[in-house]
Amino acid sequence: MIGILLFIVAGFLVGGTVQLVKSGATRFSVGVVGVLAALAVAGGVAWILPG
Repeated sequence: MIGILLFIVAGFLVGGTVQLVKSGATRFSVGVVGVLAALAVAGGVAWILPG
């Protein structure tokens, strides 16, 4: 359940990253949101994997 929730959060963060790029935000803010999205995906995968 938590793994699926992390994937949902990652989806929102990826969408936010795309919107930041479209709006011309600084590379730092785009990078921060992108790294958070990657961490959410990694956490979701780690939570779902057995063991």
